[in-house]
Amino acid sequence: MYYLGLDIGSSSIKVALVEVATGKSVGVVQEPVTEMEMLALKNGWAEQDPKEWWAYVCQGIKKIKKKYAIDQDQIKGVGIAYQMHGLVLVDQQGEPVRKSIIWCDSRAVEIGRKAYGDIGEDICKSHLLNSPANFTASKLKWVKENEPELYKTADKLMLPGDYIAFRFSNVINTTISGLSEGILWDFKEDTEADLLMEHYGIPKSFIPDIVDTFGLQSRVDARGAQESGLEVGTPILYRAGDQPNNALALNVFNPGEVAATGGTSGVVYAVTDSLSGKESTRVNNFAHVNYSKQTPRVGKLLNINGAGIQYRWLLNNLDVQSYEEMNSLAWGIPVGSDGVCLIPFGNGAERMLNNKDIGTRLVNINLNNHTKAHVCRAALEGIAFSFVYGMEILKSDGISIEVMRAGNDNLFRSEIFSETVSTLVSQDIEIYNTTGAIGAARAAGINEGGFEKFGTYITNNDHVKTFKPLSDKSAYQMAYENWKKELELIIK
Repeated sequence: MYYLGLDIGSSSIKVALVEVATGKSVGVVQEPVTEMEMLALKNGWAEQDPKEWWAYVCQGIKKIKKKYAIDQDQIKGVGIAYQMHGLVLVDQQGEPVRKSIIWCDSRAVEIGRKAYGDIGEDICKSHLLNSPANFTASKLKWVKENEPELYKTADKLMLPGDYIAFRFSNVINTTISGLSEGILWDFKEDTEADLLMEHYGIPKSFIPDIVDTFGLQSRVDARGAQESGLEVGTPILYRAGDQPNNALALNVFNPGEVAATGGTSGVVYAVTDSLSGKESTRVNNFAHVNYSKQTPRVGKLLNINGAGIQYRWLLNNLDVQSYEEMNSLAWGIPVGSDGVCLIPFGNGAERMLNNKDIGTRLVNINLNNHTKAHVCRAALEGIAFSFVYGMEILKSDGISIEVMRAGNDNLFRSEIFSETVSTLVSQDIEIYNTTGAIGAARAAGINEGGFEKFGTYITNNDHVKTFKPLSDKSAYQMAYENWKKELELIIK
């Protein structure tokens, strides 16, 4: 018997199967094989068709069933992870009234900034733990202001994962964690964010019924079964945004535990029991998957846009053939890159730098002595230093780091990168070979097996290696201080 997991990304849909008894991954498929389309009618806009997500979900389920010879009655539950902050608006029949405004769309930035000032910084921090910023609620306000005829036809708002669950079951609901990522949850009042909805003039009726993150949320109905290939009555048992779900996939649930990812962009996601919004303009705060009023678990999410994309840019523009060659070149250069510093923020405005867009900077190059090997080392160190800099921001907001886990993805495969981070934060980094879709599939069983059993799935099946901090960190600390000095000269 199997659980099925979905990861609804903006590039593709991933579908995973895991064994119910052991949590062992059977396999993962992706639809489409190439990237999904993204519509950008203006600079800074990004939209996708929710019906296209559903079509690829159905194709992916049929593909994985065929690939592993799985019958529909062998799938005992579904877990859903999804791209965060998107807005799906549907009418009373559940039909989307427009394309989804997705996470990377920036049209509502000014709306959120104005609301933060008008409502008041202290109120936003104490109730919402965030600025309304460019999140789902602000995107809905944009539709109200700019597309009034479409807005009049809308009945409910959904996050992307809510829409997929609805297509399976014809039931519209959401979760507290989901509402918090849209800045639609009031942590102080433990209810929907009436203060923001009223400020935006949006009726509370737009918010669907709330269900628990774990447990029976709905069941596949006849139409959902026909389209998806699942059995009628198959339960939907879990739903969460991609970053809380990535933390779950790494067994990160409790204060002191930190999840990190190092792909195109980097993320540090730290769990705390503190409802602090002190750094709400630089750090996002969301209800974690195991949040409750009685036992608050908040995920503090720090994003680094200029991460793996920086290293990829160098691969494409240096005279090198592979990441392996770049890493080999970097190994020949000492810690600190002989003074060369790379400031890796070349992928747009960085929230942790108060939304400044400072670009990438390569400094202290000596044209007689330095080579592309120095640039490769400086790049890995510079990206690692940006992670450490971000963790200093988290610590200033009360975060402690007792356990740090990361996926076995691009940057964390590099020993230079992982060793630099581990040494500077004086913390082991445990590396696990798992994905969001696998995590979502396993999470479908949490309501029955509990968190402790879930944790054994990860430790028994996924552990790759552990990086340990070096006993002498002086060279790393000196290099980091030099890098930070160069960064602060730029951002002043």
